[in-house]
Amino acid sequence: MHLRSVAFRSETYPTRDRYPFNLLVVQQTERIVFDTEVTLFVGENGTGKSTLLEAISQACNIFIWRDSERARFEVNPYEDKFHQHLALEWTSGFVPGSFFGSDIFRQFAQILDAWAASDPGQFQYFGGKSLMTQSHGQSLMSYFKSRYQIKGLYLLDEPETALSPRSQIELLEVLTKMTDAGHAQFIIATHSPILLACPGAMIYSFDHSPVKRLQYEETAHYQIYKGFMADRRAYLKQHNRLDSPAS
Repeated sequence: MHLRSVAFRSETYPTRDRYPFNLLVVQQTERIVFDTEVTLFVGENGTGKSTLLEAISQACNIFIWRDSERARFEVNPYEDKFHQHLALEWTSGFVPGSFFGSDIFRQFAQILDAWAASDPGQFQYFGGKSLMTQSHGQSLMSYFKSRYQIKGLYLLDEPETALSPRSQIELLEVLTKMTDAGHAQFIIATHSPILLACPGAMIYSFDHSPVKRLQYEETAHYQIYKGFMADRRAYLKQHNRLDSPAS
């Protein structure tokens, strides 16, 4: 592992009433330890997975591609300050890395095309051809397979968004291959029960405050999918979601 742990310096928080400092996991978690090459963040929407992932990226000086700034109805002066209150512990010093967010990947692909207009050699680092000429899922896999061969720390926010189940298994193979090589560390926020099954990965649940380590079978995602697949009609009836007989 490159990054050993991240500590939450809660005594320095500027507020506890505004996002992200009002999140329970931010207030009640003291430290997260990374002792496996792949660490997975899981939990319901709004529990803070992506918030922490982005803050770790910023604290590591890893650039986050963002769309151009737009006017906001309400400006939150604390929204981009969380990373200033994290303390990182490295194994052997800082390593470079990258942040992947499914909502901003398309913009990156467009910028890469603009670079390649004057330097086609840029494509050799991302699968050998324009990401814009591939489907969204194909372009993601081209990016993952090429980018993650480089030594570094990689943070991914819901990479499964545009991936089929088969492609998610292919991504698992990429993660396993890169970590077996001993040069890559991954921290991933996900809702995918397939990615959560990554062999040897540590799972932290953000449905608990402070965050809690869970086994794969203990995650709500696994239990929901297992119950649904076993008897979907009974599961939906139990949860009052079956309005009409299944076709």
